[in-house]
This record gives sequence, structure tokens and C-alpha cells, in this order.
Amino acid sequence: MAVDPTTIDFQKGDGLVPAIVQDATTGRVLMQGYMNEQALQKTLDTKQVTFFSRSKNRLWTKGETSGNSLALVDIKADCDQDSLLVYAHPAGPVCHKGTDTCWAEDNYPAGFLGHLESVIQSRKNADPDTSYTARLFARGMNKVAQKVGEEAVELVIEAKDDNEALFLNEAADLMYHYLVLLAAKGYELKDVLKVLEERHR
Repeated sequence: MAVDPTTIDFQKGDGLVPAIVQDATTGRVLMQGYMNEQALQKTLDTKQVTFFSRSKNRLWTKGETSGNSLALVDIKADCDQDSLLVYAHPAGPVCHKGTDTCWAEDNYPAGFLGHLESVIQSRKNADPDTSYTARLFARGMNKVAQKVGEEAVELVIEAKDDNEALFLNEAADLMYHYLVLLAAKGYELKDVLKVLEERHR
């Protein structure tokens, strides 16, 4: 772990420092808690994110009652050594209200895929003469599904050879048409990821 507990300035905050938790995979900020020296040490020792609960006046390991724990990946201190950034893998919703984050945001890999999903959604009602994606939507569900099948077959064919460029391009084609199919069915990538998360648990 990058953090050295002996360098953290716990005294500045009367024994506590803010600990901001970020999903190590998606980059989404999940929650904020507070750690004292014992909570930080327990987090490092057990690899389960542990806070100091100000309301209960004791150490509190995330998920100890709900099961929605935070598996530690890394911890970093800020430039003044008086706050912590915790990278973790969440097991289930982080907020006690049942949402993915304490700001009621969905937590799924966004980045460029999220941007691409937004572009695909915006093409649903675009002019088919000016957009390939709009033409796919206009041709109906069967055509969209057929394209996914065609791209999957082409990817399998390229997987048997050793041409990296062709394989990656076919993989990109399949991913793109898969996202179009999800949008045509009224779903998003996050809906599929939730199913995978449930299976993983």
C-alpha cells in the first residue's frame, strides 16, 4: 500500500481524517467516511475498509451488517497528509439507502464506453441519411440483432488467426453493435453489469 500510517496527521482533525472511497475499477466516488489511526491500521491489516463511526463511537467495518463490504485495493494520502483516498472493490450498493453511491449515482464503467452509449442514444431519432447508427435503428430490431450475430462470427474467425489489427477491429465492431442492440431493446450496459455482479456474488 502506498500510504504510511505514521505520516498521517490525525491530530489536525482531533484524531480523525476524512477517507474518500473510490471504486478501483470504475473511478466513481462511492462514499466518504472518517478514519482514526486504528481504523486505518485495521483496514491495512484486514484489507476490508474500516472507518471510525462518530455516531457509534467505535470502529466500523463497511458491510459488517449489510454484507456490502469494500475490499481494499490501495490507499493514498493527500499532499498535506490529512485526508485519505481509498481505492476499493464494492460488494453491492455502498449507500445504506440501497444506491450504488452515497450521491445516488449509478456505478458502472463509464469512460469512453459511457460516452459511446450516449452518442448511440442520441442517434435513435437522427436522420438515417446522415448516421449509420440511425439507419440501424430505422431498419428495426431484427436487423440490429442480425448485425450483432454477423460481427460475432467475424470476430470468431479472426480469433483463429494471428492478425492483431483485424482481431481488435472486429472486437470493436462487435462491441459497438452490441451497444446498439442494448439501446434498441431499451437497456444500457449498466443493466448487464448488474446481472454480472449478482452472478459474481
